[in-house]
Amino acid sequence: MEYNEGEIMFKKFIVVGIFNTIFYYLCYSVFLFFFNSYILAIILANIIGIMLSFKTFSKFVFKNKNNKLIIKFVLVYSWNIVLNIILVKIFSYFTNYYIAGFFATGIVALNSYYFNKNFVFKKE
Repeated sequence: MEYNEGEIMFKKFIVVGIFNTIFYYLCYSVFLFFFNSYILAIILANIIGIMLSFKTFSKFVFKNKNNKLIIKFVLVYSWNIVLNIILVKIFSYFTNYYIAGFFATGIVALNSYYFNKNFVFKKE
């Protein structure tokens, strides 16, 4: 079975994304436990996760070493933070903030792939 470049990139994104997501969710859960604020937990976890995610996505997924792209990456993550807060708020009507955060993280990850591929690391 042969894979095209887009399929390989998406599979790498999934693998690296799982690692980054586990790291993010652990940070989110710890901050939620200590601060009891899902908004603060989301913001702090994203701030910590931005540097890890930028390096892992740029190096392993998109094969791009241009550190100037961090500005676009931060813009995408800023949108992800807003989207994440909205989704957690919506999901929290049906469950607790830990589970709401878990489900929101999956949706935000797909959003992240789309914008990283088509905006941050777009091949010219």
